[in-house]
Amino acid sequence: MPKVSVIIPAHNAIKYLPKSLETVFEQTFKDWEVLIINDGSTDGIEKWASEITDTRVTLIVQSHQGVSIARNHGISLSQGEYIAFLDADDLWEPTKLEKQVKYLDNHLHVGLVYTWTAFVDESAKATGRVSSSNAEGKIWLQLLENELIPCTSTVMIRRDCFDDVGMFESTLTHAEDLELWVRISKKYPVAVIKEVLTQYRQHGNNTTKSRDKMLQGLHKVIEKVFTSVTLESLYLRNRIYGNIFLSWAWLSIDEGNTQLAAKYRQQAFLHNPWIFFHEKCLRLNLAIAMLNLFGSHGYDGIRSLTRYLKRKFLNLNLETEI
Repeated sequence: MPKVSVIIPAHNAIKYLPKSLETVFEQTFKDWEVLIINDGSTDGIEKWASEITDTRVTLIVQSHQGVSIARNHGISLSQGEYIAFLDADDLWEPTKLEKQVKYLDNHLHVGLVYTWTAFVDESAKATGRVSSSNAEGKIWLQLLENELIPCTSTVMIRRDCFDDVGMFESTLTHAEDLELWVRISKKYPVAVIKEVLTQYRQHGNNTTKSRDKMLQGLHKVIEKVFTSVTLESLYLRNRIYGNIFLSWAWLSIDEGNTQLAAKYRQQAFLHNPWIFFHEKCLRLNLAIAMLNLFGSHGYDGIRSLTRYLKRKFLNLNLETEI
């Protein structure tokens, strides 16, 4: 039996899928199987898959039922001790599986291990944004408050976790991965490989409409976690919503949309007034002011200069210490 089962759900993703699969073939760790779950695609995926000669790759066909059911289908048919997910448009660095397998082999109490993630555009060009959380342990509350694991492609999970807590919640169309990570983290420690080993492809569809749908999913997840109505649960709910809206305000800043950023900032403040004094919110206020004053090009220039000076300052300090 293979050590790792790689599950790739695919729905009309043939534009990106071959390159994603190529990054699996390029892994330094070779003891794996790949289950591609064709979720009702009409893009010629079966013809493409029929030309794959590597017997470790299997195409599973199902009617279009959504990503959660596709992943669950893959889990139920998989044989590996560890399960890794790869979305059909994301990419892996060559040592990803090797480093995650080694970590889980050496830390038998850990249920899930994720990696740092680089955000790339449709052509796989780096955007400059990197998710580099250091959070470890039973971090279920931090998972709800912050986007610690931005995509499913970054995780590897011990099979025992699914036997214990179940698989993806198929009734959720958004935040279904977060809901599972929270369930796992309530019972098992979570660990992180502090290295960018995953590339998360962005398609420019992170619009207000998609965020509204995401909020509906997050609301269901949060209400499922906090079933009791106590002062503590109300406080935690509001803190979580405040952090979510503050993060979305920053996403709007990256898009150059100060009006939307201000709207999300207001929603964050309404849920958690104390967030106004948070360093992240103070920086947001400054960013909104600079965008309004200098425009997106001027703001980008100032931010680039600030990052350059910061790097130069850090290098100078290192040289001084040496």
